[in-house]
Amino acid sequence: MIKCLAVDDELLSLDLLEDNIRRVPFLQLAGRCSNAYEAMSIMLKEPVDLIFLDIQMPGLTGTQFVQSLSHRPMVIFITAYKKYALEGFELDVLDYLIKPVPFDRFLKAVNKAAEYHALKNAPAAAPQQEANADYFFVNVEYNLVKVVVSEISHIEGWKDYIKIYCCNEEKPLITRLPIKVLMDRLPAGRFVRVHKSYIVAVDKIFAIRKNRIYIGRHIIPVSDSHREELFNIIGPQNLK
Repeated sequence: MIKCLAVDDELLSLDLLEDNIRRVPFLQLAGRCSNAYEAMSIMLKEPVDLIFLDIQMPGLTGTQFVQSLSHRPMVIFITAYKKYALEGFELDVLDYLIKPVPFDRFLKAVNKAAEYHALKNAPAAAPQQEANADYFFVNVEYNLVKVVVSEISHIEGWKDYIKIYCCNEEKPLITRLPIKVLMDRLPAGRFVRVHKSYIVAVDKIFAIRKNRIYIGRHIIPVSDSHREELFNIIGPQNLK
């Protein structure tokens, strides 16, 4: 079961959202809130896996609320405004739904949440799934393909999939997996998230120029929000 919160200051929208949540067998409604402060109160009392969150709310907007969370659950924005989509995805939200939300679109979003939740909470008993393993397996076109960690140059998020680029391989491996889940499985210090859509292997970096990383023939953007993290790993003295 995925415990979730419904947060919206419009009563009708909140009622519709609650109805959709109750129609999905693997969702458990932990509470419904008309603002971010009520959501905070519930989250202090019990853990929540997923928040369905409006953006335009009085007092504290949905994006401000997400930015305030030190331990962030999965977030699906549900809003009447398309203009906040880029800001939402910069916050690594799971999905961004525009009101009125058809149930089939809602179901697609929560199925993505269920998949992410299952991967994040999968047992780490198998050696290949441990963060310090030398390799792991991913599903590629109905095959389990072995990926050697030391051969990875960088990883690119691509819609609901990721592309894993390996040295001496012309084409990337494409698999359905949230980029955040793979980042959690990679060895700390050897890989760094440099953008919401990119992870790079530190030892494969050839050069850094302004907000660009050069790895072989690939040029990878560095976002302002990840720049400090990158330079903390390669050396704070290089941050200028």
